[in-house]
Amino acid sequence: MAALKNEDGPLVASEDVKTVGVIGAGQMGSGIAQVLAQSGYTVRLADVDDSHLETGVNHIGKRLQRAVDKDRISSDDRDKALSRIHTGTDYAMFGDCDLVIEAATENEDVKRKIFKTLVPHLRADAALATNTSSISITRLASITDRPGRFMGMHFMNPVPVMKLVELIRGIATEDRTFQVVRDLAIALGKTPAVAEDFPAFIVNRILLPMINEGVYTLYEGVGSVESIDTAMRLGANHPMGPLELADFIGLDTCLAVMNVLYDGLADSKYRPCPLLVKYVEAGWLGRKAGRGFYDYSGDTPVPTR
Repeated sequence: MAALKNEDGPLVASEDVKTVGVIGAGQMGSGIAQVLAQSGYTVRLADVDDSHLETGVNHIGKRLQRAVDKDRISSDDRDKALSRIHTGTDYAMFGDCDLVIEAATENEDVKRKIFKTLVPHLRADAALATNTSSISITRLASITDRPGRFMGMHFMNPVPVMKLVELIRGIATEDRTFQVVRDLAIALGKTPAVAEDFPAFIVNRILLPMINEGVYTLYEGVGSVESIDTAMRLGANHPMGPLELADFIGLDTCLAVMNVLYDGLADSKYRPCPLLVKYVEAGWLGRKAGRGFYDYSGDTPVPTR
């Protein structure tokens, strides 16, 4: 099928999406790259330097090896997936991509700089998506040369395991762009959920205030880290307590989302807990930093309060 025409010019058709770029080789970006490669797509994975890329690819390799060990995939499947991932630091590598997914840190200034650097390298018919968990799609799209071909594609963490992808249109996102991105999500074995372009969308609009309230519960001395997490695991049947989950997500990401909610909706119920702010200022960002509401330096996580 030929490329489809719209007001912004040509747009790649769903069945012609073969090569997908991913910007950011961290927890989310490496997970997105992995599921793309396992689904048969050629992947261009970029980050700021080779060490970040090496770490990201190593994590992909370890996850795939665990899947082999559990007989979920074959060693041949593992090798083929890894062979589809091509890394680099120069955005010129995205010149042959049909779609590029930005999955950098949850910081609007960082994302804006990425898009300004990226768009001169893109094909005219390429689509562009962001994995932001909270930032306005419309605002991010406005700094690109293709707001009609730009939308949110918010994967859940860990990407290879979680089935949901939130799809968020900006005010300018065209129907054909939405269809191409939705078709990709389904091809990856994900279930799309459509969200409107409001701060934090659906999942984080509900989840992060719960986590923030868990931090307030600790801050006000209502319960300890262990008692709060135990209460929510056993009392609400949650797989993780809110503080354990915050550490898993990253306390800096939790704070960033709460700030987006607080600034965007101007409602005091979204005010980030001062204790969350303090932990982030201390660099206690959760699992990735080795310390958050739990200390991860030993074999078993130990509550820090």
